[in-house]
Amino acid sequence: MHPGVYAKTNPNKPAAILHGSDQVLTFKELNERSIQLARLLQQRGLGPGDHISVFMDNRLEYFECYWAGVRSGMYVTAINRYLKPEETAYILNDSTSKAVISSATMSGLAGELPSLVPEIDVWLSVDGGIDGYEDYRSTVGQMSTEPLAEQLKGDTMLYSSGTTGRPKGIKRPLPGLDIDDPEAAPRLVPLLQLLFEVEESSVYLSPAPLYHSAPLGFTTTVQSLGGTVVVMERFDAEESLRAIEEHQITHSQWVPTMFSRMLKLPQEARRDYDWSSHKVAIHAAAPCPVEVKKQMFELWGPIIYEYYAGTEVNGFVFCSPDDWLGQPGTVGRSVLGTIHICDDDGVEVPTGQPGTIYFERDEVTFEYHNDPAKTRGSQHPEHITWSTLGDIGYVDEEGYLFLTDRKAFMIISGGVNIYPQEIEDCLIMHPKIADVAVIGVPNADMGEEVKAVVQIEQSVAGDDNLAAELLDYAAQHLARYKVPASIDFRAELPRLPTGKLYKRLLRDEYWSSGDSA
Repeated sequence: MHPGVYAKTNPNKPAAILHGSDQVLTFKELNERSIQLARLLQQRGLGPGDHISVFMDNRLEYFECYWAGVRSGMYVTAINRYLKPEETAYILNDSTSKAVISSATMSGLAGELPSLVPEIDVWLSVDGGIDGYEDYRSTVGQMSTEPLAEQLKGDTMLYSSGTTGRPKGIKRPLPGLDIDDPEAAPRLVPLLQLLFEVEESSVYLSPAPLYHSAPLGFTTTVQSLGGTVVVMERFDAEESLRAIEEHQITHSQWVPTMFSRMLKLPQEARRDYDWSSHKVAIHAAAPCPVEVKKQMFELWGPIIYEYYAGTEVNGFVFCSPDDWLGQPGTVGRSVLGTIHICDDDGVEVPTGQPGTIYFERDEVTFEYHNDPAKTRGSQHPEHITWSTLGDIGYVDEEGYLFLTDRKAFMIISGGVNIYPQEIEDCLIMHPKIADVAVIGVPNADMGEEVKAVVQIEQSVAGDDNLAAELLDYAAQHLARYKVPASIDFRAELPRLPTGKLYKRLLRDEYWSSGDSA
């Protein structure tokens, strides 16, 4: 299943819409433009197994680039648009990309790349305007719209976010199948069909950046099923609610920070829109605080679904509204891969006890590009078909998985394990807090102590009085040893638009100085 199928059966149906604009990309246009780009890449010497990179803001051409690569047997790497030129150049070099497609909006960053990666010959810019780049539309538009003689299925090779180290490409072997082969359907097709009931009539809202694996994977899978995708240029809490009404959205996907910001809108802003078309709201990327999710159920009703998985797709855990309402806090039960919870030595722990989460598959399903050591480090010491994303959690007697935290961010204070997520979930409910990160900082006696770094709501003063108020609030809801020893205030936390927090940057700041104050 790919756009070419629907270009024949329903050519004028929107494959993608850019919310807040008059831009619409039909299935006929998506099919023909992706063919033209595929032909250009082939003309420039690229073929199956080669890599192309997309480095741009949210725009409809993203889908043309994706499908051009996927119908050419190539790997497509979508790059975080907020990276610095040197970080972007690292990914281009590491992925051995042979073509880069960017946009005029990115000219300040993208303009520096050709000199940093001179080995790449193909540089294309949507809307023109970047020195050293060819104009995307005029260059691609010269090519034929006849499909390539051979259309092998490609794949993405996306890079880990780098929140705990330098990003690495997550690579899977190419199947060598024609894109019309039923077995060449995107890997998410059965999950979206069976778990979230996505079909040809679905209208899917994506408020997150398309360079991230979930938005890119879900939007293109919706298109492969003949549905329409509505993309927001950037997330805005109220504007996203307006988009649901305007486009009669049936499906959507969010991260918990988006929920938090919706809930802090004025009451009237949350009541002014018609959401009757909205049947499935999906969330993932980070655990959602229990109270936040309860309030979202009150706002939208029992339509909120959750999953736990990574770009690696080494496993997939699914949580329906009924699952969560019966087991608040769970991320669900596994539908892909057997879960094993193990201690630091790889020994499985008893039910209900936290440990490293491993998924068991029949075979090794991915590798980290150019990093065999990291690939092996993600695997169980004795079972290479068991792999982990580095998360800690436990499974209850009914098989429900509960996430505790990232192993890399666990705080060990006086020999006691403290999980920041629980403390963050508590503090984010305080009305004066807009965002929060809890980290371990140096302590001469205890090894580490708990620190909360807080982004406060506008018009609130971050002073000693507020710090005392927040510490008192934490003490009312948390065990004494979990209460932060101190609180720092920041104008903004280093959080990606995907919802992921660059917590490593905060930790490095305190540990490099050795200062806990």
